[in-house]
Amino acid sequence: MKRAQTVAEAREIQVSLRERLIFEPPPGFAPRRVAGADVAFDKRRDLAFAAVVVIDLETMETVETATAVLPTTFPYVPGYLSFRELPVLAAAWECLSAPPDLAVLDAHGYAHPRRMGLACHAGIEFGLPAIGCAKSILCGQPGPLSEERGARAPLVDPRTGEEIGWVLRTRTRVRPIYLSVGHLIDLPTAAEIILRLTPSGRYRFPETTRRADRLAAELKRSR
Repeated sequence: MKRAQTVAEAREIQVSLRERLIFEPPPGFAPRRVAGADVAFDKRRDLAFAAVVVIDLETMETVETATAVLPTTFPYVPGYLSFRELPVLAAAWECLSAPPDLAVLDAHGYAHPRRMGLACHAGIEFGLPAIGCAKSILCGQPGPLSEERGARAPLVDPRTGEEIGWVLRTRTRVRPIYLSVGHLIDLPTAAEIILRLTPSGRYRFPETTRRADRLAAELKRSR
């Protein structure tokens, strides 16, 4: 990946990569191996701990995991987190025995001030479909959302009126998640997959996120 030393360089890279984004799935897209990825940080030691967990979408079993630990090389700057997280994620990704069919990132994709969040950057970097599934809003205004599981509403940029993602309810009467495309995916397909990854609405977050987050935390504690 292209490394950035400054925020100005990072912004230029985001703008240039944005032109490569594709907002529809590949022909015949039927993902089976779905990867979740998460990064934990130790600020005291300036270390990043990445975890990738691959789940079989049909059985919901974990079929493979990979981890990596690297020094952090980019500061924490909202809107530029991919430059902080992608190097260690890429190191973990390279340890997988086979590439997954899809990546789900605990991050934003197109719902980003420059339309180039971590899910977009990772999708291009790894060359596969990617979904941004975030816990909170980075930008955009959510529309009204009903209380039942599966409800969805547009997430709209109030400055331009552009729909940049969806608000998706994965559990009835529980706070929603914020869905946006990363790369090689569209919103309806992304929503269908996220609902499959939250079977029966038992948890708010998809299993990919839950398992990767747990593994990254365990890795950090073990070091």
